[in-house]
Amino acid sequence: MMQAMSGIEWDAAQLAAWSEPRLARCEQALSRWVGVNAPVLLGDAMRYAVLDGGKRLRPLLVLAASEAVDGHDEAALRAACAAELIHAYSLVHDDLPCMDNDVLRRGKPTVHVQYGEADALLAGDALQALAFELLTPDDAGIAPVVQARLCRLLARAAGSEGMAGGQAIDLASVGRVLDEASLRQMHRLKTGALLQGSVEMGAGCAEQVPADVLAALRDYGAALGLAFQVVDDILDVTADSQTLGKTAGKDAASDKPTYVSLLGLDGARAEATRLLGDALAALDRCPLTDTAALRALARMVVERDR
Repeated sequence: MMQAMSGIEWDAAQLAAWSEPRLARCEQALSRWVGVNAPVLLGDAMRYAVLDGGKRLRPLLVLAASEAVDGHDEAALRAACAAELIHAYSLVHDDLPCMDNDVLRRGKPTVHVQYGEADALLAGDALQALAFELLTPDDAGIAPVVQARLCRLLARAAGSEGMAGGQAIDLASVGRVLDEASLRQMHRLKTGALLQGSVEMGAGCAEQVPADVLAALRDYGAALGLAFQVVDDILDVTADSQTLGKTAGKDAASDKPTYVSLLGLDGARAEATRLLGDALAALDRCPLTDTAALRALARMVVERDR
């Protein structure tokens, strides 16, 4: 198993030194697993949706949490890739004309622009199914209880009480003014659930984890997941499309409620800082001795420019 670097607070160079080999391992695994046995056009669309793009934050959160609890190495790799596949499928479907109708993602045309709506829909479906297939291998030495736990955590994060539910609220909220509690609930589900779920899946790669550790990691993931969306709302009005790799200003153009529209730019920035404090405070309460990667990832989420 890769060992996390020691230290309480990392700078950008230390985070990069930790992240780069783990990202390379995930990319190699995704390249081996995504679309390889699918019909040619479907496989091409699946690979287009997943490979060569994205921050891979969810896989890094899985791996950081798993290392912190000394989780099963192969389970962590598969969980990291599964979380990324669910994220990728959600982007493919969110970009469709029946949803957000977007044409740019990760700096290139969206999947439905490149392959057509039908193949984009099928690619998303296939990526979702593949995520759960990866979590249930026959011969990886992963205990059945761990496999089942990871499937349950990912399904909950992706389903009606998580990402899909949040997207439904988002679509129903266009043109409406939401109060802060309603906006928080929407983003807690749409964006935060899979980020929090990634942390919980990492912890779930160990056969047994103390309840106080799980509670602290759950609180960390919840705060980080919401902070990610607040920063996304900020970047939607402060960054350009080339920097973001997706269409800037889309939320305002679509009359969607955001943290910026509700709190203003300064208020949204203050909220992101507050949520970062909540995430770090959760780790301070956690009895784990090595949470440096998780702390650095939380800071990266709030300080990023894309």
